[in-house]
Amino acid sequence: MFSRVQIAALTLFVAVSQVLAQLPANCARDYTVKAGDICIDISAANNLAFVNPVINAQCTNLFVGEELCLGVTGQDCTTTTVVQSGDICDTIADEADIPLSTLLANNPNIDSLCTNIVVGEVLCTASTIIPYSSSS
Repeated sequence: MFSRVQIAALTLFVAVSQVLAQLPANCARDYTVKAGDICIDISAANNLAFVNPVINAQCTNLFVGEELCLGVTGQDCTTTTVVQSGDICDTIADEADIPLSTLLANNPNIDSLCTNIVVGEVLCTASTIIPYSSSS
């Protein structure tokens, strides 16, 4: 029969295959996760704000070799800003000359009170709402 290691490996393979199958077919840009990567580093290195339905809000479920979609055709924000020390959502929106509601809509990872932005995070500051969806 199978050893526990073989069963664990098979379970991981199935889980990875299911995650990979969820990526949009119209992915315009992708990224392969490397050892030590965290969401903010991936975002900063690619100067983009990205929404990926396979990543949980805490960004704790990345694994080495995982393919992430960084931009979906028609849903790819190209106007961004990097959060600096002391920034709050109101000032970011004001500096981008956009309503706070647009900033929040284009960055669904930000909570409604904007208490979870961090220095170095890349935010979408487009003037129109990007029609993000998890469908392909």
